[in-house]
Amino acid sequence: MSATDGASARGALRGRGPAARPAGSDAAVEVPLTFDDNRLASLVFGQYDQNVAHIERRLDVTATALGNHLVIKGPADAAETARRVFQKLYARVRTGGSTLTLGDVDGAIREATAQATLFPAEAIAAEADSPLFEQIATRKRGAVRARNPAQDEYIKLLRTNELVFAEGPAGTGKTWLAVGHAVSLLEQGHAERLILSRPAVEAGERLGFLPGDMREKVDPYLRPIYDALYDFMEARHVDRGLQTGTIEIAPLAFMRGRTLTNAVVLLDEAQNTTSMQMKMFLTRLGEGSRMIITGDPSQIDLPPGQKSGLVEAVSVLDGVSGIGHVRFKDVDVVRHDLVRRIVTAYERAAHGSAETDRNPNPRRRPLA
Repeated sequence: MSATDGASARGALRGRGPAARPAGSDAAVEVPLTFDDNRLASLVFGQYDQNVAHIERRLDVTATALGNHLVIKGPADAAETARRVFQKLYARVRTGGSTLTLGDVDGAIREATAQATLFPAEAIAAEADSPLFEQIATRKRGAVRARNPAQDEYIKLLRTNELVFAEGPAGTGKTWLAVGHAVSLLEQGHAERLILSRPAVEAGERLGFLPGDMREKVDPYLRPIYDALYDFMEARHVDRGLQTGTIEIAPLAFMRGRTLTNAVVLLDEAQNTTSMQMKMFLTRLGEGSRMIITGDPSQIDLPPGQKSGLVEAVSVLDGVSGIGHVRFKDVDVVRHDLVRRIVTAYERAAHGSAETDRNPNPRRRPLA
């Protein structure tokens, strides 16, 4: 057995490695895989083999699962990518032991595809189990790995910058990963508080006067952040943090005059801040603190003619040391594949509308 074949067979599964690939990448091949643990193999395949079917659709291959055996058929490159996807999923359930979601499968597909693009086949075979993308670790969820290159870059920026802007469409993980990173810093003792803020702007609706104290009034606006918090922390820890002030819900309007020290400060839906609000918020940063600002410039709910503070800040602060910026695109949507297609369709429609506005009657020539 060659070194490449040996590397591919190493670990808890055995299969044909990249060295067995025929010269023509379009030639149909068969790639067999055998998993050592039947129970873990069933987790990889999913209920009624739904994960297998999903990989077949995404990579245009056929995969036949029987017990702990799997045979992948298709073009050499696609079959090899599918093999890496199944290997990554098996490694994930072997360490975590939990059921995989279709989002996990999509993440493994993106990671395997990027790995094939960035590294030669020999390097992939030698490091089949090594992670390519960065990950965040919390006590409740364990390790959560980035699902695409944009998320990978986002996590790297969060670790190396005191202020990070994240722009992009819904479903790309901007807020979710920001909360996960903040919780990780809190649990590791790198921060004393977690401060969450969001502008109180309705998405085309009017909620009117809301009853209750300040927290109850802003809860409807901060529900997405709460959802992420409960994903990364046990409910009792979230509730205790809210009671003791370790986790603070701070409406943007109440930030003026404060200096936020030794804290992770997250501003969500920042596209709905005004220029004055954004400048006020940015200047709250105190010693030992980090700020994460997320938003989607395509979903601005400010009155017509009012400039978004997020859009302005990203432009003004471009190139400033210590500030990171990542811009997600529709291809980076991980919430659901249908969400990605919806976002793409809307962006295409908006682009077409803009072209029409610039040239409403392209066939009509100007008068001489």
